[in-house]
Amino acid sequence: MDLWSLEPVALAAELDVLRADVRAFLAEELSAGRIASHCDQWLGGWDHAFSRRLGERGWIGMAFPARYGGSAAGALARFVVTEELLAAGAPVAAHWIADRQSGPGLLKFGTDEQKRAFLPGIARGECFFAAGMSEPDTGSDLASVRTRGSRVEGGWRLSGTKVWASGAHRAHAMITLARTEPRTADRHAGLTQFIVELPDPAVRIRPILLLTGEHHFNEVVLDDVFVPDARVLGEPGSGWHQVTSELAMERSGPERVLSTFPLLALAMDHLAEHGDRASAARIGAVVGRMWALRQLSLAVAGRLEAGAAPAVEAAVVKDLGTRFESVVIDTVRLLSQVVPDPGSGERLSRMLAESILHSPGFTLRGGTNEILRGVVAKELGVR
Repeated sequence: MDLWSLEPVALAAELDVLRADVRAFLAEELSAGRIASHCDQWLGGWDHAFSRRLGERGWIGMAFPARYGGSAAGALARFVVTEELLAAGAPVAAHWIADRQSGPGLLKFGTDEQKRAFLPGIARGECFFAAGMSEPDTGSDLASVRTRGSRVEGGWRLSGTKVWASGAHRAHAMITLARTEPRTADRHAGLTQFIVELPDPAVRIRPILLLTGEHHFNEVVLDDVFVPDARVLGEPGSGWHQVTSELAMERSGPERVLSTFPLLALAMDHLAEHGDRASAARIGAVVGRMWALRQLSLAVAGRLEAGAAPAVEAAVVKDLGTRFESVVIDTVRLLSQVVPDPGSGERLSRMLAESILHSPGFTLRGGTNEILRGVVAKELGVR
């Protein structure tokens, strides 16, 4: 990998206009009380109606062509929209996975029938997806998949268990990685992706609650689920190539840097009134680090816009970005001297508590940082 291939990206002037439109829309949504600002809303902020309002404006499926319901605006336009949504702490979890990775995966590997069946609904903010990758007792080692896909007349039978399936209890479908050929020395061979439509009587979904008590993650048990041939995504046996392409989109986005941005913005207002020169310098260093990480994430978006699949570069973004999110929490806690309280009427106290309670997942979801560093080290030839 040559990280210097991540060239800086300059956003076109028309994207400034788009940013202003999104910002004005969000200000109206917040002032009207239709949404409320929280941290980590791409994970836990599930709001069907808000997703539909975004879809009406063409702000979901921005990389989809018009014939599949998208706006064909591209990855950089989507980057601008998602930055503003994250900065405002808007509730985007309902459509997030479908828009970020499932839809682009369907667009790249799906049949025309699959694209027509799902992409327009995703773009409207009405069709939601979950990701069926991780499994119990395997950590971030995706190649150790034990969910089995067996060939039967007219399709396949899937059996196994997936964990950390975000929003599966509300999703309309889950793209599921399964082993369809016997394991060989090449652990990445013989894997296939399937579109499992939900609900299904052979699929049991059990909640995995966050520390806050929120229900976002799930354990999904596939008990001899029938999936027709028409719902195989891509070619049987090509699942590893497909899923690594998907991970480039999952790991590189601005959500890996901006989950705690609403907290940072509130803290800056607080410190402007109550802080001193030393606290201003400390918070300035955090903002500078955030901007550098934002530029790195934007550079990966530029590669995606060009049709590349920068999976290793995305791993760098995810590692650095999710560690930074905890730096924001620690810095705000130290400088503001605010007591975190999830039930507080003070926004800074409440948002600090929310961020602390969500923080254990920052470096885990999307692949643990230790695994990602191993991916980077292997690419650099030092492992």
